[in-house]
Amino acid sequence: MITPYRLLAPRAARVGFALMASNGALCVFSMFSVFSAYAQQPAVQIQAAPQEQPTPVPLAPPPAPAWQQGRPQAMKNSTLAPHAPGVTAKAPADMRLDQIRLPPGFHIELWAAGLPNARSLALGAKGTVFVGTRLAGAVYAVVQRDGRRDVKTILNNLHRPNGIVFHNGDLYVAELSRILRYRDIENNLDHPGPPTVVFDALPKDEVHGWKYMVMGPDGWLYFNIGAPCNSCVPPDTHASIVRVDPQKGVMENVVRGVRNSVGMAFHPVTRELWFTHNGRDWMGEDVPHDTLNRVVRRGQHFGFPYCHQGDLPDPDWGKGRSCGEFAPPALKLGAHVAPLGMRFYTGTMFPPDYQNRIIIANHGSWNRSERAGFNLMQVTLDAQGKALRYEPFAEGWAQGNSHWGRPVDVQVMPDGALLVSDDEAGALFRISFRR
Repeated sequence: MITPYRLLAPRAARVGFALMASNGALCVFSMFSVFSAYAQQPAVQIQAAPQEQPTPVPLAPPPAPAWQQGRPQAMKNSTLAPHAPGVTAKAPADMRLDQIRLPPGFHIELWAAGLPNARSLALGAKGTVFVGTRLAGAVYAVVQRDGRRDVKTILNNLHRPNGIVFHNGDLYVAELSRILRYRDIENNLDHPGPPTVVFDALPKDEVHGWKYMVMGPDGWLYFNIGAPCNSCVPPDTHASIVRVDPQKGVMENVVRGVRNSVGMAFHPVTRELWFTHNGRDWMGEDVPHDTLNRVVRRGQHFGFPYCHQGDLPDPDWGKGRSCGEFAPPALKLGAHVAPLGMRFYTGTMFPPDYQNRIIIANHGSWNRSERAGFNLMQVTLDAQGKALRYEPFAEGWAQGNSHWGRPVDVQVMPDGALLVSDDEAGALFRISFRR
C-alpha cells in the first residue's frame, strides 16, 4: 500500500509514514504536515513567448471639405464658412420688402410664398411659372386662376433639380447627373407622368454639381458642369459649359475654364451666350472678382484654375501660365458676390433704356468678413456688346452683416414685370414700374 505513494511523495512524506507504525496519533499529524508542506510549494509558472507587436499606423486626417480647399495656413482658424442653405419658406411677415431699395418708379411685392428653396425660373406658354430647387428635390408650378395664384408641387424626390427649361410645351429638368423631359406639362400639372431621359451620363460630383439650363436658339440645351472643388485642376469633363441635343441625346463642349456658372442667357439680338461665373475662395476678401462673360466662339477657355478675373494668376496653379492665354471677362462684378441667374430685359413695362439690359441676381458672399451681394445688379451694354455701366437695381436683402433673403434667379413676365426667386425666403417677388 505504501509503495505507489513512495514513487510520488517527497522524502518528508516517507518519514511520516515510517512513524505511523509506532504511533497512530503521530501518524495523522505527520501526514497533515506533509501534505501541507507539499501544497505550499510554489507552482511552476509557464510564461508565453513574447509576441511581436505590430507597428501602429497613424490615422490619416479626414480630407477637408471642398469649401476649405485652398485656404491658406495663415487663415486656418478663420470663422468664415458658407451660410446655411435655405430649405424652408419664411412667413410673409419675415420678408422685409420695406427694406428693398429700387430706382424711382419701381415697386416690389410678394408674388408667391410657400416655395421652400425656390431657385431657377421658367415661364410656360400659358403663364405657368415653374420653379426648380437645389436641395428640396422638388419642382413647383405657380398657376394663376381667377385672380389668385396657387403653388403646386408637381415633381418630387428628384436629385438636385435646379435647372429647368420650358420649350414647345415640354418641361426639361436638369438633375445632378441627367436631363429629363416631361411632355405637355401645362396640361398635366396634377399628373406629369414618367419623364423621358434625354441624357444620363453626366458627372455625379456633388460639389458644384447642380445645373443651370437654358434653351439655345439652335434648339440645344446649354448648361454648366462645375469644377468638383474650390481650387484644383479639374478633369476634362468638368469646369465647362456644354450643350445637349434633346432630340438625339448628343452632348458637346461649348467653353472650358469655367469654375461654376449658375446663370446664363442668350443675347436677344446677337444670339451670343453670356454667363455669370463664381470665382474661387480664399485668395482674399477683395479678390478674385466674380465675372460676367461673353462667348464669341466655341472652344474658348476662361482661365480656371490658372487665372482669375482675367488678370490675376492663381497662387498655386498659375505658375508658368499667363492670363493672356485665356478669354477675358466682359465685366468684373465684385469679389464673392456669387452672381447666379441673369436675364436680358425684353419687356415693355420698364423705361425704354432698360431694353436688353442684363439683370443679375447676386446670391451674396460668405468668403469675406463684410457681406457683399444679396442684391440685383444691372449691366448696360453698347451696340458692340461692351459693358458701359454696372449699377444696383434692387438692394436690401442684407442689412449690415445679416440678411433675410438671397436672390437666385430672375424672369421677365408677359406684362413686362420681373420675377425674382429667393431660396432663403422660399418666395417669388414681383418688381414692376409705374410711370
